[in-house]
Amino acid sequence: MIKIDQEICRDLNASLSREWLETNGIGGFSSSTISGLNTRRYHGLLTAATKPPVGRFVLLSKLEETLLIEGRRYELSANQYPGVIHPQGFNYQTGFRLDPFPIFTYEIEGVRIEKSVFMVGGENTTVVQYDVAANHKDIKLEVRPLIAFRDYHSTTHENDALNPQVKTENGQTTLRPYSDLPTLHLAHDPAEIDSNVFWYRNFQYAVEQERGLDFVEDLFSPCAFTFDLNTRKKVSIIASTERRDAGNADTYRKAEIERRLSINKQADALTTAADQFVVARERGETVIAGYHWFADWGRDTMIALPGLTLVNGRWDIAKNILAEFATHVDQGMLPNRFPDAGEAPEYNTVDATLWFFEAVRSFLQYTGDYEFVRTSLYAVLKDIVHWHVKGTRYQIHVDDDGLLFSGEPGVQLTWMDAKVGDRVLTPRHGKPVEIQALWYNALRVMEHLAEQFKEPNAKHEYGAMADKTCASFNELFWNEQTGCLYDVVNGENRDASIRPNQVIAVSLTNTMLSKERAISVLRVVERELLTPRGLRTLAPADPNYMGRYEGGPATRDGAYHQGTVWPWLMGPYITAYTKTFGKKAGRRFASAWLENFKDHLYEACLGQVSEIFDGDAPHTPRGCVAQAWSVAELLRAIIEDVNQPETQSRTVRSGK
Repeated sequence: MIKIDQEICRDLNASLSREWLETNGIGGFSSSTISGLNTRRYHGLLTAATKPPVGRFVLLSKLEETLLIEGRRYELSANQYPGVIHPQGFNYQTGFRLDPFPIFTYEIEGVRIEKSVFMVGGENTTVVQYDVAANHKDIKLEVRPLIAFRDYHSTTHENDALNPQVKTENGQTTLRPYSDLPTLHLAHDPAEIDSNVFWYRNFQYAVEQERGLDFVEDLFSPCAFTFDLNTRKKVSIIASTERRDAGNADTYRKAEIERRLSINKQADALTTAADQFVVARERGETVIAGYHWFADWGRDTMIALPGLTLVNGRWDIAKNILAEFATHVDQGMLPNRFPDAGEAPEYNTVDATLWFFEAVRSFLQYTGDYEFVRTSLYAVLKDIVHWHVKGTRYQIHVDDDGLLFSGEPGVQLTWMDAKVGDRVLTPRHGKPVEIQALWYNALRVMEHLAEQFKEPNAKHEYGAMADKTCASFNELFWNEQTGCLYDVVNGENRDASIRPNQVIAVSLTNTMLSKERAISVLRVVERELLTPRGLRTLAPADPNYMGRYEGGPATRDGAYHQGTVWPWLMGPYITAYTKTFGKKAGRRFASAWLENFKDHLYEACLGQVSEIFDGDAPHTPRGCVAQAWSVAELLRAIIEDVNQPETQSRTVRSGK
């Protein structure tokens, strides 16, 4: 449980920097700040995934609540309008907690209100409940829905196309403002219904304004409910794309609590966070890369898969994800992205495909299910290697030296993929360091699988390719002057920028570096890149370093991989540290760093890990408020490198 006290709740600056997130396992979500004041266009009580896990629309933006005590009105909500915060219900707030979902508490004239919000797994359904404790004679609660009904990347404005008609019967208020969007059903306990409709104009979203994006929105109120709290002390409202019964709200609540407990018996914060990224597709499961605005990405899914599914025993989900992605391999490439509107997948990555091999290796480490790999994945893996040797999109091919070349003008193929217009900010064309490490690892995985599946000729071929890659890598990539690895080699050009990508050449199970060189790499990374929030993407002394991720889209994209801190990189770093310096030293380092990192779970999206942080102190959280590989890699490192007994082997070795 995460608790926020009254002092923070009533300090607007402090409360607006803390957000909460509920998800439904199919890509939809509910989110806002702990004060209930929406600061993002992505905030809303019901963002429905109409084509799970994408096709997301903000249907219900919020509920405006007013408590009436013997005729006196006390407004509990809060909104930012031009130049003013109105109303200021946070002044009545006594606390906020995740227990296990968002719970807001208020007190006015001795009346105590507890409001809870949760989503129902597998449905575009949000349940809001109010528990009231009081001894006054005349208490009522007025709740006014405010709807947006628009794509979650945009904002809505007053318009004549909206159909204001509302139908109410038997505790069910139904509306469909636009014919091409879903119907919204508001199931509710008995209430007086005010059918007057209004547009509320000029809501302002401060975070979007900071990001240089559209930040003004109008919201429509189709009705208002007034509940008599003299006859009942608990009120439920269920917002859903399906017809639901408010009388079942407690049943939904109990089922959702039991579901979460079944997944996270240890009540570990990161395990709880991890569950929010595993979502259903039409077939099987996939991984949402980050909330609020990412869908499922191949690279993120493969990197995050061990931490989201394997370390916590969700092996069937891992199997489903691997099998599903295998069906989308094309010309030896894994999709990089499945677009928001459900269009055809995009193939513009060199590393997602190689992380697929590491995900398979990790799957075997935990399950030993070679039969599944043999029947469902092995042919695809062989085909991928074939295409990489032959050559595939974007000049991805194995060069004469056994190393993997990739890149052409105007495209960004590695995880450092920021682009402004037609300008690729970190192109990394040629032979990026982590791509060679992943390629070598893939070859050793294939060598191991060929041995398991009794294919001696293939085993010899993969082993010989790996040996050649290793020899060329050590000859070309070691920078004697800096004592670490070049970031990219392209012909005679050597990029000596000190970046964290080289850590992956140490952390992977199959590594090409000697212990002496691994130690040197980690010492340089520690000195230049390590922060309390993760690894910087570029050393501060570099002339291209940018220490703040702020401003408009172009400025932020310019800083994205030029010094910005990424916490996901701490997973490989902790693993590399443990492999290189030993279990005791690794556990000591990781435990100290993670202990310091814990306060982040209370500072941004509560219980979650942000996508990025500023490179400069105080390392302010930025980007997505909840990122899959940030959570997954920290969780994996904790379980594999910190908690695992020293006598237990961390991996099933897959080659030399």
